[in-house]
Amino acid sequence: MKRTHLPLNGLRVLDAAARHLSFTRAADELAVTPAAVGQQIRALEDTLGVVLFRRTAKGLELTPEGAAGLEALRAGFLQFEEAVRAMQAGQSSKTLTIAAPRDLTAKWLAPRLAAYGRTDPELRFVLISSDEGLDFTQANLDIAICLVDGPGEHEGLALAPAGFVTVGSEGGADAPIAWPGAPDPCGETKGGTLSVADAGIAIDAAASGFGHACVPLLLAEADIEAGRVAMIEPAKESSRGYWIVAPLPQWRQKKVKALVAALVG
Repeated sequence: MKRTHLPLNGLRVLDAAARHLSFTRAADELAVTPAAVGQQIRALEDTLGVVLFRRTAKGLELTPEGAAGLEALRAGFLQFEEAVRAMQAGQSSKTLTIAAPRDLTAKWLAPRLAAYGRTDPELRFVLISSDEGLDFTQANLDIAICLVDGPGEHEGLALAPAGFVTVGSEGGADAPIAWPGAPDPCGETKGGTLSVADAGIAIDAAASGFGHACVPLLLAEADIEAGRVAMIEPAKESSRGYWIVAPLPQWRQKKVKALVAALVG
């Protein structure tokens, strides 16, 4: 019989009925009615072409055919239980693999993960750069944080309202600092005196006086609060913002839900 045709429900009922030698007690264990147990056994007998139980004056008893497969059946159920435990092991793991842009990790994510890690000494984090693309399967990711205009094909939640701000320092040059992929809600950002690898370096360059940088507000907030840079222009809305995203199976995990709550809350 092909695996896809195995009558697993019927075999589970057979195991319970064989242990109790009672359809009523088997029904109590399985949280169904005795009639449902009888129906499953009759359907299994029809499928296998054998009689599994006989009623005698002493009660229900297994036929030799029914008893013949019990040892292998119960060994199989034990193997199923081990397989389920193995598949659930990742759920109990406290290691979280996170992909995020390097500048977001340095400017925003790292201190928050450190604070979250202090809530449970067993938590472990694996940080991967998402600057080179994103593949949940190959990297075995739990979540990713991306500068995008929505979650796309994945489940997702915005870290903060999308917005960009122009920052600079007192006495700094009056020239834009360019960085790859920068959206342009703040005015022209190309052709400045300096081009850098990402928005985080652009903020640091603005703090050093190279010019002004149009960067995600979320990325610049800590430097603005610390006085390293100042807002030259108020924040402006953008279609792009930082989103936490993950495929649905990862998104459902308790450890992922707890991490998302900690980052967003």
